[in-house]
Amino acid sequence: MSGGTICEATMMLQSSALLFTLLFAGCWAQDEADLVTSVPGLIGIPNFKHYSGYLQAGPGKYFHYWFVESQNNPSTDPLVLWLSGGPGCSSMEGLLAENGPFHLNDNGTVYLNPYSWNKLANMLYLESPAGVGFSYSISGNYQTSDPQVAEDNYKALQQFFSKFPSFASNNFYVFAESYGGVYAPSLSQLIISRSTNINFKGMGVGNGMTSYALNDQSLIYFGYYHGLFGDDLWNQLSQYCCSSISCKFYNSSSTNCQNAVYSALYQIQDTGLNIYDLYGQCYGGVGSSARYAADVSNLFRQYKFTFKAPQEDTSIPGVPRCINGTAMYYWLNDPTVRAALHIPRSIQTWELCSSTVGSLYQRVYMDMSPFYQDLLQRNVTLLLYSGDVDMACNFIGSKWFVEALNQQVASLLGLIAVFLQHPTNIYLPFATNSGHGGQGHGPVTTKLLAQAPLPAAQTLELMLFFYMSLL
Repeated sequence: MSGGTICEATMMLQSSALLFTLLFAGCWAQDEADLVTSVPGLIGIPNFKHYSGYLQAGPGKYFHYWFVESQNNPSTDPLVLWLSGGPGCSSMEGLLAENGPFHLNDNGTVYLNPYSWNKLANMLYLESPAGVGFSYSISGNYQTSDPQVAEDNYKALQQFFSKFPSFASNNFYVFAESYGGVYAPSLSQLIISRSTNINFKGMGVGNGMTSYALNDQSLIYFGYYHGLFGDDLWNQLSQYCCSSISCKFYNSSSTNCQNAVYSALYQIQDTGLNIYDLYGQCYGGVGSSARYAADVSNLFRQYKFTFKAPQEDTSIPGVPRCINGTAMYYWLNDPTVRAALHIPRSIQTWELCSSTVGSLYQRVYMDMSPFYQDLLQRNVTLLLYSGDVDMACNFIGSKWFVEALNQQVASLLGLIAVFLQHPTNIYLPFATNSGHGGQGHGPVTTKLLAQAPLPAAQTLELMLFFYMSLL
């Protein structure tokens, strides 16, 4: 080989090595740039890595994510995507007030949640769709729909695995709450039908919107059985909405029935009760709010009922009535917190729920049965769990939804009212004295885990996540 050839070959090898080094450094820096190195207000250092940044969810759309690695064994523990509902509400509530590792005191200080799901799993919290929380669209257009959100979530998920390829082989689950009962099944169907690089194992939905008709129909029974209105109104409902065979509170053509349903719904949602937790405190009093009005508009939509006009929000924007979101609002909008989470200064102020997204959102899927029927044909495990004092997405409607899928319901231990048996691959536990999002007041004993009929490893993982949130 001539000297020139040797020199050229040497230069090519050096160039290749340099290119490889640059590419490797670029891939490494992509996720390490999102590494969170401090949590303002937290005393001590977490024993796990966590990342905050953005995932592209389509042209000009960027979803904020906060990814917390497992405290156990990140390389082998399952990966769980968490989606909150609304539509238009932030998954940061899940991280900071429900199942995440960092919880907030009322004074804005941060403490470690001893029952965080990242004790067992890698948790990915995604603010979806664009316009929710710190997520944004360059165009400023925040009109979207159920199918579009599924597509955007899928694209964001694909980019997550590009950023964190080492987690592609971990068992993967989609979990969601409230209107996430629409998000989770529609996304899961996309994953299972399109992706060969995602190790999808199952889905969980807590107090989820599964069927508008069943949720509305069951709410009237829920209200009467809980004594929210008396026999006089119940007799009117029975007279005008029921035949000798069945009752039709939902979508009745009878004006008398509609008037009776209106009276019942008024007692449930407009007299100061906490629709998310019947026996819970209503933070902020009984004054109405625009976001609360948007939430209750999910109920009996076809009747187009109008109740008292929402008062202008005077304290914390974007917080539904009865929900205490003050600490989250101030903490997430603190400049030091935003900087720690790598949120650009140009991004909007964080709100728990976006009225803009909620008002522009186009609901397409009124009944999620087709998605569940499809998923039940696949080799995945499904979990639906409900708090029994939630009125936004009540447990009776969830029970009816599962029964309509021809799944057998059985009782378990008296601690949890309903549990669906294997090999149906779908489970439905009810947490007693627990509200919207499974926020429990009473502990569930650990013996339940030992005695529950959990035949598959992925089923055990699903149930562990649920029970930990109630302990």
